[in-house]
Amino acid sequence: MSTTTKAAKKSASKFGRLLGLGAERLMKEPQLVAIADGLVVTDVAAEAWFTLSSSNTDLMPEDRQDMEQDAAALALAKVLPGYDCHLKVIWARLDGEDYREEARQIFSAGDVEAVAAMWAQRLDTLDLPQRHILLGIRLVERDSAANATVKNGVAGALGIGHTGLDETELAHLDGLARRMERRLEATPWRARIAPAELIAWAVSRESFRPQPAPPHLPTIQGASLVRLTQSKAIPHSDHVRMMDARGETAAWVSVLAMPAFPEELITPGEQEWLRCLSEISYTHPVTGDDALVCPEASVRFSVWQKGAAIKSVDKQRQSAKEQRRSAAEGSAGETFAETEETEAVMEDLRRQMSRDGMTLLEDHPRIIVSSTESLEDLRARTDAVTSHYAGLSIDVTVASEEQRELWLEAQIGDMLRVLDLGHIRTTDALAASMFWGGSEAGDDEGPIAGLLTGTTPGVCRIDITAGSARGDATTTAFVGRSGRGKTTSMMLATLIAGLKGAFSLMLGFKGDEGGLVKAGEYLGLDSHHVTCGVDTPAVADVFRLLPKGDAALQVVSQLLIILPERMRDAGVETHLLRACNAVAQHEDAATWRVVEYLLASSDPLAREAGEALSELSQTQLGAPLLGNPHDGASPLRPEPGLWLVQVPGLTMPQAGTRPGEMTMTERVSLALMRGLIAYALNTSARADLRNLPKVVAIPEVHVLTGTDDGRRFIDYIARTGRALDTSLAIDTQDPKSLLGMDGVLEAITTVCAFEQSTRSQQDAMAELLRLPVSDSTRALIHGVGKDAHGDIRHGHCIVRDRRDRVATMQWDAPSYELLRALSTNPKDQAEDREAALQDAVPLDKTPGAESADSVHNPPQEGSEAA
Repeated sequence: MSTTTKAAKKSASKFGRLLGLGAERLMKEPQLVAIADGLVVTDVAAEAWFTLSSSNTDLMPEDRQDMEQDAAALALAKVLPGYDCHLKVIWARLDGEDYREEARQIFSAGDVEAVAAMWAQRLDTLDLPQRHILLGIRLVERDSAANATVKNGVAGALGIGHTGLDETELAHLDGLARRMERRLEATPWRARIAPAELIAWAVSRESFRPQPAPPHLPTIQGASLVRLTQSKAIPHSDHVRMMDARGETAAWVSVLAMPAFPEELITPGEQEWLRCLSEISYTHPVTGDDALVCPEASVRFSVWQKGAAIKSVDKQRQSAKEQRRSAAEGSAGETFAETEETEAVMEDLRRQMSRDGMTLLEDHPRIIVSSTESLEDLRARTDAVTSHYAGLSIDVTVASEEQRELWLEAQIGDMLRVLDLGHIRTTDALAASMFWGGSEAGDDEGPIAGLLTGTTPGVCRIDITAGSARGDATTTAFVGRSGRGKTTSMMLATLIAGLKGAFSLMLGFKGDEGGLVKAGEYLGLDSHHVTCGVDTPAVADVFRLLPKGDAALQVVSQLLIILPERMRDAGVETHLLRACNAVAQHEDAATWRVVEYLLASSDPLAREAGEALSELSQTQLGAPLLGNPHDGASPLRPEPGLWLVQVPGLTMPQAGTRPGEMTMTERVSLALMRGLIAYALNTSARADLRNLPKVVAIPEVHVLTGTDDGRRFIDYIARTGRALDTSLAIDTQDPKSLLGMDGVLEAITTVCAFEQSTRSQQDAMAELLRLPVSDSTRALIHGVGKDAHGDIRHGHCIVRDRRDRVATMQWDAPSYELLRALSTNPKDQAEDREAALQDAVPLDKTPGAESADSVHNPPQEGSEAA
């Protein structure tokens, strides 16, 4: 402690003793001198400040959560002994304007400004809270006597006036903070140096006044720092009233103490007493609506060094022992049970500290509740907080007549002022709060795909093109039963990739994906709808798409799927293989040449197969596979934009249907689906697309994975997609069929798991999510597609990200019009077609009128989009 601080404390203690108060209550507030990356410097001390990362504990298995909690308790014991620490959990509103600026950097195609504006408005409407966890560690006490050697004025580029903060001191403090960061990096909190702008925001927000953005300087000090810290607070018995610059009330703040905890906390569970902050809601006193309170936390704590802790325990044990002896001598040999119990507890505690590595800390937890509406609203919020903790058997009360001291104590750079509202306990007790726990999943940066719906609200960022950019796995799987929003979610992800300037290709096998092009036009993307049929012969010819070494066997498989089971049983496979091997030697190998080879064969079975395939080559479904190509450009061009390829009349078999039970239309459709997938990947591998992000989206993959041959083909495609640096998005209703497909499983970087109803599929889904196969996991998967009333919750899923973090999320679109355009609900699509016919352009329409499919002229609203 500096000499100035000691003198001030000694002076204050004279008055404190007269008033029955501790000296800290009357200490003058420290004055901020400078804020830098990871540093807060006051006139009495210097602190290092870090941001702590959240851990995804909502869906974490219990044994892993126990390990996480034990690791946190160990980190407290090993890294922080002897330091005065300040933990703060604070909330900010996700600002739409901030994301507008971010979106301008993320998106490069389409009407970027309109898309950014839609998301900005959407986020402002949602008014989402965003949690920040900050940890301050007091590094050194500053010797104010050194200020006498510094004249008023600027002392170097980073020091000012009378503070004595020069470049040398700043560099020394920065080195201390960086060393502490390295020690904290390996903890469950993955601590990082807090940016100066974040610290400045955390300081200035306490005034509840509009503040200018912190300057982007290495160090904030002088006039800039003064502006950030200007505030006026009027303390009352149960709250503090914050005043704005005009002298009007800006907010009401109440600080709550936590004087009593149960002897044992049950974790994992509801008694995670800081993780639960985001769960507390209240009823608004005026509107009657339910809303989140979002109380904040300020916990000052110090981890005792083992020697000092044992010494303190010995002192308490010796005191209890002397009281016991004294009582025995003065009370005819009788002693108080409490005294004997205290002595026994202290002996046991010392034994655990010496042998088992138990570590003690002293903590002073405070809960801070604020309202910018009214004092009545503040008290409703405060009542909700106290009631919530009462349900957890934790005593939380408004600190009457202590509001000024506790409010100052909660400020960054201040000190512990109210010492008698603390606790001495093990590091496990603070770790049990799980202050870093909650919901966390998705990418660290990139486009927003939806909203986290776990215990800590926030946004979920998913970029299906990011895997190839990282050199990581490239496949995103959308898995779940029909009608739960998985295809719509995949279309949203494909749209986002298109907005990033990707070549985004979706193969429309279901026939209800037409909304993708409609949505793309709405967002200003270059959108293309390609229909395959008689006019696009050989567009899906596997011979033209795969290396010759692989193509021959794949063509044999294609043709075996197409031909009836009678021919397969008769041994047509040998004739097909002979024909494919012969054609593979041709410079221009093609499937139509295989058909000609079969027609020219002297074997009746081979000629019959050739005749059947020749007839099919003239049909809508057969031409893309078996036809003789025309000269001219491919319908798919290597250009950025949104591409939807559909085949009218495609009829897919039910998953698991045996080839012998399929109709001819189903067999040809299945073979064509395989060919189009190969075509999509071949197109994305073109040299003129090499510098573009590429996405191929494949719906209804379970149709292929329902057969052994189809499983092998998709496994091959997944491996090829990663090799071609192409991101793959697949959706399937059958997660069970993906298990055992190493090529697919190894390539999956993200899983979006929607509702499943059967036990076997739920267990397969649990394995994809890497969750324990248990009744609780099955209940989670079964219920994820329903709301609290049991109604369908479209687009709500469980997401597993590339770090194996698992959380629940809701896929979201920035506008109703966009979501309606993407709807795969037949009723919505029928209504839209009818509306389009009614709104058809009349012959006398004025030239130059605006189109109805732009961002500024959205489609007509109708029923709720699926």
